[in-house]
Amino acid sequence: MAGHSHWAGIKHKKGRADKERSKIFSKISREITVAAKLGDKDPDMNPRLRTAIQAAKQANMPKDNISRAISKSEMSEDKNYESLRYEGFGPNNIALIIETLTDNKNRSASSIRTVLQKNGGRLGETGSTSHLFSNCGVIHVEKDKINEEEIFEIAINLGAKDCINLKNIFEIITAKEDFYKIKTEVEKKVKTFNHSSIEWRPFNYIDLTKDKRDQLFEVLDALEELDDVQNIFTNANLKNLQ
Repeated sequence: MAGHSHWAGIKHKKGRADKERSKIFSKISREITVAAKLGDKDPDMNPRLRTAIQAAKQANMPKDNISRAISKSEMSEDKNYESLRYEGFGPNNIALIIETLTDNKNRSASSIRTVLQKNGGRLGETGSTSHLFSNCGVIHVEKDKINEEEIFEIAINLGAKDCINLKNIFEIITAKEDFYKIKTEVEKKVKTFNHSSIEWRPFNYIDLTKDKRDQLFEVLDALEELDDVQNIFTNANLKNLQ
């Protein structure tokens, strides 16, 4: 995977301010609930749930919140969420992929369409932007957890697409369908990860002027405020904005 250094800004995430923390907790809780409902309640037996809990811990989400999210999956009256992907364009024709967990796809589509249209973008058809991205698994392992020879050997033996030596981490790239299998095996050597998820990485990045970046951030911020939206990916080059 060429261009790994561009990754810092591909996936736009907020949450540094206290006022945004509850929004992030809500999104993670929804993922935990869905993962627990679709699989085993034991994270050791459910890779998707385990990944969601790891994300919760990385976000400093309280243990009680995690437990409540898992328990919520057992409530028969709880809403049934489905994972839906929306594709579209932000201002200046920047490609977007928006992942949601929703109990009302009409509400999600309408809300996303409104945000995009108000900010100089548009909602596209399925496939309108996904062909510009690679859907892959990404695992970040801190260098103090394992040595280079060992992590590269593990990645090769497990059939990972790539293993990259970055500044402070090793980055393993997997095929989407191999992500949980490879992650489970890596966990036998490394108990905690800096980051792990299935993501959309653009094949090429679009450089923007500051004014155009500001326009894009307005759209991304508005989309992040939607309860149904879980993740947003863009092909804008935001690597120097972290």
